[in-house]
Amino acid sequence: MEFTHIRSLLSVADHGKIGDAASALGISQSGLTRRVQLLEESLGCELVERSGRGIVLTEMGRLVVERGRSIVERVDTLTEDVARHVRLEAGVVRIGGGATAVSYLLPRQIAAFRRKNPGVRFEVREAGSRDVEQSVLGERIELGVVTLPVQSKELVVRTLMTDRIVLVAAAGHPLAKMKRVPLSALKGESLVGFEAGTKLRSLIDTALGKADVTMNVVAELRSIAAILRMAETTGSMAFVSSMGTEGTQVLSVPGLKVERQLALISRGEKTLSPAARSFADALWRSAQSKKDAHCE
Repeated sequence: MEFTHIRSLLSVADHGKIGDAASALGISQSGLTRRVQLLEESLGCELVERSGRGIVLTEMGRLVVERGRSIVERVDTLTEDVARHVRLEAGVVRIGGGATAVSYLLPRQIAAFRRKNPGVRFEVREAGSRDVEQSVLGERIELGVVTLPVQSKELVVRTLMTDRIVLVAAAGHPLAKMKRVPLSALKGESLVGFEAGTKLRSLIDTALGKADVTMNVVAELRSIAAILRMAETTGSMAFVSSMGTEGTQVLSVPGLKVERQLALISRGEKTLSPAARSFADALWRSAQSKKDAHCE
């Protein structure tokens, strides 16, 4: 039994004549008659009778029409729902990222995307790169912004940008007044750090270790806003992304360079919803345009 055959019978029932129904469907009378016959054969019963006034439904024909209307309505609704997602008039983008991505990278991109596609909504999860990677692999989210490298070879990886990690200090900190801070001056200084075990914290610890600098970690937090507030309140220092340093005192430390590569990950373009695929492309294009601008 084919869906087109059910729709054909409904047209016959609505118009009462094979000719009128065939014209409405845009097919020949013989083609429509054949469709009805095939439906009867698949169901094993007669559905219509010819009369002088046209076509009359049998009892089983009326049953099929009654139930068939519900089927057609549901299929039509499904078809339109899918079409709205394809046209980006609806949809959900499930994306995850770390504190920097969620606080500074994604908000502007999401706002720009929704100005063009207001029917698309976003579910954003903040987590460390390893957790985001596992969430993408587990299909709990479609997209992730993570610090490279990724552990799984199953993921499609698109490098977005180089994120420079800088040192900031509370406004009243003695080193905040210095234009250039020597590495030796950092030894023993109070530091508000990212949570231990995160990729960013590992990068910072490695850079300090290579410089033979040990700082006194007084607190560990995940949120950049919370880290900056804690550093300011406790008169400490902190390493954060340069994207989150507006309104803070960034210190220049010759010989200390901390950078990371941020990338967009997914299970593959074919697995993405239309909205997620479109947003991923927009995010990548934006990152590339900024790279090109920096190279000019």
